[in-house]
Amino acid sequence: MNHAGDTITTTRDVDAILIPLGTPVTIPAGAMVLITQELGGSYTVSVSGNLARVEGKDADALGFGEVGVETAVAETATAEKDTDGPVDEQDIWAALRTCYDPEIPVNIVDLGLVYDVHIVDNDDGGNHVDIVMTLTAPGCGMGPFIVDDVRAKVLGVDNVADVEVDLTFDPTWDRSMMSDEARLQLGMF
Repeated sequence: MNHAGDTITTTRDVDAILIPLGTPVTIPAGAMVLITQELGGSYTVSVSGNLARVEGKDADALGFGEVGVETAVAETATAEKDTDGPVDEQDIWAALRTCYDPEIPVNIVDLGLVYDVHIVDNDDGGNHVDIVMTLTAPGCGMGPFIVDDVRAKVLGVDNVADVEVDLTFDPTWDRSMMSDEARLQLGMF
């Protein structure tokens, strides 16, 4: 169930990231928050006139169970996994489509932020994935969090041993890079 648009009261203190600055904050227990976005395993909430990102692992503070995507990523990261064998590039793209800028309800692929995905076989039998991407604005304080989200979700793909994300601003992102579906969803035609 999507809770976007719901106003709730936090059940405990919860760590969050202030948007767009990327500054860590604590939302106190008993705070009234409006859920503005619930995508990609995290929540964007409006609290005291500010936007903040709450990770899915802290969904209980919002009165919900853990978000499935976040749980699956955490389990994959901690479990021993086999990294021998081929990587399906479509699985990489599917993982990237679960990553969102917390201010924009469109995934980073449809926003046109991912420029290149390259899979390299390591000498030790594992697979390394290189991703070249950008942000909607060079000074975006959420950039490190989006990059971490990309890295974690791609590491969850079968047979991926290592992920490197190269953030570039050449070419500079503009809205012409968005898919038609993204422009339609955001009313940017």
